[in-house]
Amino acid sequence: MSNKKFLIPALLAALLCFTGCAPKGDDERIGIISAMDNEISVLLENAEIEKEDMIAGTKYYVGKLRGKNVVITRAGIGKVRASSGVTAMLNRYNISKVLFTGIAGGVADGPQILDEIVATRLVEHDYGIISNDGFTWVSGDPGISREAGEFYYCDEALVELAYKAAVETIGKEHVFKGTIASGDQFIASEVYVERLKKEYNAYACEMEGASVAVICIKYGKPFVVIRALSDKADGIANSNYENFGNIAGANSSHILLKMLEYIK
Repeated sequence: MSNKKFLIPALLAALLCFTGCAPKGDDERIGIISAMDNEISVLLENAEIEKEDMIAGTKYYVGKLRGKNVVITRAGIGKVRASSGVTAMLNRYNISKVLFTGIAGGVADGPQILDEIVATRLVEHDYGIISNDGFTWVSGDPGISREAGEFYYCDEALVELAYKAAVETIGKEHVFKGTIASGDQFIASEVYVERLKKEYNAYACEMEGASVAVICIKYGKPFVVIRALSDKADGIANSNYENFGNIAGANSSHILLKMLEYIK
């Protein structure tokens, strides 16, 4: 009997896996993603790295962290890079859940610089319609080929684990749960901060979380985003980021390390 009829399906399967499917039988791993080096440096220092994979110019560190199988990556700044990074991770590895750790600008009145925000939900604050009347965030479909104006909800169990870890690490008075707003801008404007508070009841703003949430929801993977405040997203946000960015990034990483101890 000819083997030709078996050749094409085999080649197709090989091609699909080459383009990124997670090999069956691989160990289940926790995906950890950040935007910048100062947000994962502490994690890499504490990890037992087994190998490093380069996928589309982004490095993925495979190994163990606090006894858990993990994949860690610095995807880059902004929604495009973050969504690309987490998509490649979910396609390549057997990921059970996704944890995003990093820094953000504070929006709500209560939290201060170096406090921690655990996202209960995320929103893209820069998605909507620009007309002659200005920008309008849309709570329904604005006629563009995707849904807009949505809130993306984090996994409740992961939120509680992250909150518990943060309270143990830096104290309850420095930990908050709430909405984080994502957009492709570094916010340094009191006027825009007021809008984020009014329209979204946001606690913090950053540039990646909501895009990671969208991909995780599409793939059916539980996720949570935790952010330490490096600034207050106001007129002096740039100088505060320079002073506190590395500290905030390290603090958020230490909270994630504690969180890993709670994950079964």
